[in-house]
Amino acid sequence: MHQFKELIVWQKSIELATEIYQLTKKFPSEERFGLISQMRRSVVSIASNIAEGSGRNGSNEFYHFLGISSGSVCELETQLTISKELKFSTIEETENCTKKLNTIKNMLHKLKSSLKINSK
Repeated sequence: MHQFKELIVWQKSIELATEIYQLTKKFPSEERFGLISQMRRSVVSIASNIAEGSGRNGSNEFYHFLGISSGSVCELETQLTISKELKFSTIEETENCTKKLNTIKNMLHKLKSSLKINSK
């Protein structure tokens, strides 16, 4: 079992979640149940699945949940692009978040690669 709070990728995911919540506060109120909700769920899913997977029964399950986190990274990256295109966020804000997402994506990939997975 991994101590998820000690994982730098989890810590960076928490930092990004805080940033996304701050960013989406500035979005139009009619997006509360649309893009705001989607972005917040995606970013929370990144850290949450790292934590859940770390508490599971072994490397195979942890690997699976890291894959879900990776999917949420891609989902959030798409949503950031949409928010930029709709002018809800600036190019700078989007690039800053995307840079952090890429760091998290790379860290997740390395963590997944480091796990010993039993092939079925």
